[in-house]
Amino acid sequence: MGKSQTRSDFISRIVMICFFVILFVIIMIPFYAVALSSFKPGESLIRYGLNLSLDFEIMSFDNFIYLFTGEHDYFVWFWNSMILTIVQVVLTLFVSAFVAYGFAAYHFKGKNFLFICVLLIMMVPFEILLVPLYSLINDLGMVNSYSAIILPGIANAATIFFFRQYLRSIPKEIIQSGRVDGANEYAIYFRLIMPIMKPSFAAMAILNGMNSWNNLLWPFMVLGDQSKYTLPIGLKTLLTPYGNNYDLLIVGSFFSIVPIFILFIAFQKYFIDGMTAGAVKG
Repeated sequence: MGKSQTRSDFISRIVMICFFVILFVIIMIPFYAVALSSFKPGESLIRYGLNLSLDFEIMSFDNFIYLFTGEHDYFVWFWNSMILTIVQVVLTLFVSAFVAYGFAAYHFKGKNFLFICVLLIMMVPFEILLVPLYSLINDLGMVNSYSAIILPGIANAATIFFFRQYLRSIPKEIIQSGRVDGANEYAIYFRLIMPIMKPSFAAMAILNGMNSWNNLLWPFMVLGDQSKYTLPIGLKTLLTPYGNNYDLLIVGSFFSIVPIFILFIAFQKYFIDGMTAGAVKG
């Protein structure tokens, strides 16, 4: 029985490893195609599209040289996106964590109803909110400003839900001990709770960072000044009815992956713990 169980576990492990290897390869193929195409001239992309063929006769670093030395607004868009993403992620984590802590640590009238409202907001596609949200932003005079992009998303429903589930796995005795020692509620949160929440902050920083960095639709609606364009909008402007700048588009798309890759590397230590800890206690 023992040998049979051991063999079964070994086969299951091999099958699981093979599955994830295949999944990894499938996921990496598009990245490989983009990386490969960034060394090819734009004419090759127009003629053959994204492909996995190695053609050393036409491959060069010309696109990268053009990216860093050519006359274009790529790095204006890049830094706009960088600043916007950092501010949006920091504010979203700060505000959403506060809201989630209120749901997890306190008992008040209407708590369950308000939390159900958060869940309902998660189920509403953002596209449905575009028109009324734009009308509100226009009435407030915030069109063509970064505030119009940042403010609507700082109390993110999915982030609140995740933080709330994570906080429910933290023993309530920690909060009680802080109160017994005479700490006020802010001291308990910042000194006792926030250090424990590092894995969840890391996980949400990665997910919210990716969403903010790749966001196209809403910034495209509210930003009219080209000097304020984010990277996705800027890359979109390279494709026009009058001509397409594929040389900059493909290498710029490849280079845009770098910040997200660095973000994941920086927080990967806590990412898995943050994504799984909320399941410990429902």
